[in-house]
Amino acid sequence: MARLLRAAVRHPLRTAGLLVAVGVVAVLPATGWAVWRAAHRDEASVVERVDAILVLGAAQYQGVPSPVFAGRLEHAALLYRQGRAGVVLVLGAGRPGDVSTEAEAGRAFLLERGLPPEAVVAVPEGTTTLESLRAAAAWMREHGLSSAFLVSDPWHNLRIRRMARDLGLEAYVSATWRSAARSQRTRLEGYVRETLAYLYYRLFGR
Repeated sequence: MARLLRAAVRHPLRTAGLLVAVGVVAVLPATGWAVWRAAHRDEASVVERVDAILVLGAAQYQGVPSPVFAGRLEHAALLYRQGRAGVVLVLGAGRPGDVSTEAEAGRAFLLERGLPPEAVVAVPEGTTTLESLRAAAAWMREHGLSSAFLVSDPWHNLRIRRMARDLGLEAYVSATWRSAARSQRTRLEGYVRETLAYLYYRLFGR
């Protein structure tokens, strides 16, 4: 032990680098495990009803939701029909040149499937997950709402729940596997990407 302490005093930068490396080695698998666990937990199975269902936007093409986005929207429609919330908020802005925003394309999709117009709200703000959730939280506060199911792809669960709760929402995750994972490789890439994204958010808040 004394030898290690003397080495640390003589080489403080090397020692600091070693400690950082050890920390990374420890934190990455622990975070990855947390991401995996959150992905496999549907909190709608234990929470009966909330104020709103928030659908995180995804790609849309000329107003037509991509298969991944459509999967999320179908899941949100199922929750609504089960009476799990009184309103569905579809989130997401558009990209330069788009004829529609993600939120507007998603709302049109849900109306075509029979959801009542007064129960589906487009919140076409935000080009990142955090920006979209911030806009949704503001809308909910203005309307006296505080609890929500978050609908996205499973590996997003840990990060979006943390973001929503940091924004003051009583947030629960209810993801869909319907179109999120076409192969084991897709799932692995999702878990790895979200592990890094979650750590980035916790470190930098964005």
